Amino acid sequence: MFYSFFKSLVGKDLVVELKNDLSICGTLHSVDQFLNIKLTDISVTDPDKYPHMLSVKTCFIRGSVVRYVQLPADECDTQLLQDAARKEATQSKQR
Repeated sequence: MFYSFFKSLVGKDLVVELKNDLSICGTLHSVDQFLNIKLTDISVTDPDKYPHMLSVKTCFIRGSVVRYVQLPADECDTQLLQDAARKEATQSKQR
């Protein structure tokens, strides 16, 4: 469910917060079934703390190190997500 949702956000700007407290802003280039994320045109929210990231323009983020993904509010259909989550939960209970 989340994989197809993130695929619909390709080309949109978002913020990915990692478990090591690094937050990266960028344009979603691709995502795979493990929720690994590739961002382009990136910037960090705290360049003073992570100066080595200033020269990086593209990054690949392993899905297991992601804490949060902040989505643009106008791109997120919360009703559709809630309905899909309910549908998936109902299907898993029936198994």
